[in-house]
Amino acid sequence: MKLNYKHFVYRLSGLAAILLFILQIAGCGTLRHGRYYGKDGPPPFNVDVSKIPDAVPKIEPRSKYGNPPSYIVKGHRYYVRKTSIGFEERGIASWYGMKFHKQRTSSGEPYNLLAMTAAHRTLPLPTYVLVTNLQNGRHVIVKVNDRGPFADNRIMDLSYVAAKKLGIVAHGTGLVDIKAIDPHHPNLVLGQLSSTYVSTKPTSISHIVNHPGAYHPRLYLQLGAFADKANAHKLESKLYNYSRYPVFIKPGTHNGHAIYRVQIGPIPSVEASDALVSKIEHAGLGRPITAID
Repeated sequence: MKLNYKHFVYRLSGLAAILLFILQIAGCGTLRHGRYYGKDGPPPFNVDVSKIPDAVPKIEPRSKYGNPPSYIVKGHRYYVRKTSIGFEERGIASWYGMKFHKQRTSSGEPYNLLAMTAAHRTLPLPTYVLVTNLQNGRHVIVKVNDRGPFADNRIMDLSYVAAKKLGIVAHGTGLVDIKAIDPHHPNLVLGQLSSTYVSTKPTSISHIVNHPGAYHPRLYLQLGAFADKANAHKLESKLYNYSRYPVFIKPGTHNGHAIYRVQIGPIPSVEASDALVSKIEHAGLGRPITAID
C-alpha cells in the first residue's frame, strides 16, 4: 500500500496536539488540599491590585490546543462547550499562585499570577467572564485560558490577583457567580451590574462594589434530580444517615416538566461541604454538586 506522506504528517500532528493537551491538563490538574494547592501560595511580595485592571473582553480565535471535544482527568470525562454564550454558573471558586506561575496553561499561554485570568473545566478557551463574589458583591472580569479545577466541589480557579480583588485569597475559596461575556455584545452582561452603567469599557465596573456584609448566600449540596418523586424520596431516606444537615426535596420544573431535586443544607462553610462531599462519595451515594441560593 502506498503511503500518503501528507496524510501521515497530518495524523502525526493531530496525535502530537492531543498529547500536548494531556500534558497541559496534567500540569494544571493538581487537586487542592487545605488552603492552597499542595505547596502553592501567594507571591513573596505585596501586590497592589488596585493598579491591575480587569481583563478587557475582545474577539479572539479559539485556542488551537485547548478545545478538544472532550478530555479525561482522573477517570472523569469533561466535554468542552461549543459556545459560552448565555453561560451562567454558581459555585465555589478557588485560586492558584506561585506553584504554577509561568507554567504553560491549557490554551498555550503561560500562567501569570498577576494577570486577570482563570481556569474552568468546560468553557471554550478563551472565554471572558464576569465573576461576582456572592459574599461581598465584588466583581471582576477575567479571561478563562486554562483547564481546572479538578476537585469535585469547585467550579473555577482564579489567578492570585483576581482572587485578591474579589477578597477570597485569605480564606482560599469563595462563593461566586460566573457569567460569560459575549465580546461582540459585552454590555448584555456588564449592563446588569448597575442601572446607570452604560460604558463600553469593562474596567469601569471597578467602582460598582456593593457593601461587604450585605450578602448572605446559602450553600447546599445537590445529590440528584428526578422526574419521579418516589425516586427522590428513596435517595432522601438514604442520605439521612450521612448528613448532620437537613436533607430535603426541592420541587421545581425543567423544560416544562416537574423535577424533584434532593439537596442537603444549608451548610455553614466550604470546609464542611468538602467533608460531606468526601463522605457521600466514599459511601457510593453519588457525586454531589454545589448549589447556592
